[in-house]
Amino acid sequence: MRRREFIALIGGAAASATWPLVARAQQSMPVIALINPGEPNAAARNVAAFRKGLSEAGVVEGQNVTVEYHWLEGHYDRLPGLMADLIERRVAVITTPGHTEASLMAKAATTTIPVVFGVGEDPVQLGLVASLARPGANATGVNFFVNEIAAKRLQLLHDLVPGAARIAVLVNPANSRVSETTLRVVQDASRTLGLQVAPLHASTADEIDAAFAAVARERAQALFVAGDAFFFGRRTQFATLATRDRVPTSFALREVAEAGALMSYGTSLPDMFRQVAVYAGSIVKGARPADLPVVQSTKFEFVINLKTAKALGLDVPPTLLVRADEVIE
Repeated sequence: MRRREFIALIGGAAASATWPLVARAQQSMPVIALINPGEPNAAARNVAAFRKGLSEAGVVEGQNVTVEYHWLEGHYDRLPGLMADLIERRVAVITTPGHTEASLMAKAATTTIPVVFGVGEDPVQLGLVASLARPGANATGVNFFVNEIAAKRLQLLHDLVPGAARIAVLVNPANSRVSETTLRVVQDASRTLGLQVAPLHASTADEIDAAFAAVARERAQALFVAGDAFFFGRRTQFATLATRDRVPTSFALREVAEAGALMSYGTSLPDMFRQVAVYAGSIVKGARPADLPVVQSTKFEFVINLKTAKALGLDVPPTLLVRADEVIE
């Protein structure tokens, strides 16, 4: 079986060697594998939070634990081979923050290697755990409510751009579970708000460019971008295109609003990464996943880029400015 290359990431020693070359130096330490569908160059804040979580659990990367960072960069087809490799090597813990498919695949592939997930859907309904309070097997983690807050994010976009009656919704078909759920939730919410929805699809950087061209063809007046790790990694591209085309854009990730999109609303991904790492570190030190209740995110962030709003000719209601956790001027 061909070994997948992994990247040991921002702030650490970057490594592109395959596992057999690294094992001789690190075989004495337990290995925590982190799998994420995004890109390493967009993950500095999340990785810092992950390392903080490890330290909170009393373990330190490079001293008493090895962390392998596996960034799929939107190539979801790499996942089966990677998962088979991790199972074969019997890593100490598999962590899947922000990756539902990896969480389900890991749960199905092993009943002995601990799995710590971070998923936006209900982990009980997904079959990852028996209950939130008593996971009951080898998996536990964090539920960070991506789908539950999609309707509220659409409402906030409508409040910011009340004149937009037709909203383009961009999803990643390569991430079918999230894209299908997002479209269903947004379409249900749009009917309540009296809005029309125009679904768009993109799985590559070129397709993101094409999607912005489609916004004009569809006569959409705003863009709602689904929560997807590949999209998060392209935040500069999204901000650049949104500014160029003067498209009011809503994201689930605050960094995109910081980069120039109109707004973001969602749970704190760094906080989710931190909590996943706390559990992973605790398991390395002897805790059992079955005894660690699933954590539900309580930290939500609403960010408005007021500079972008002014450039778009939008008057932001004072009530929204008061509600925002951050206003970028």
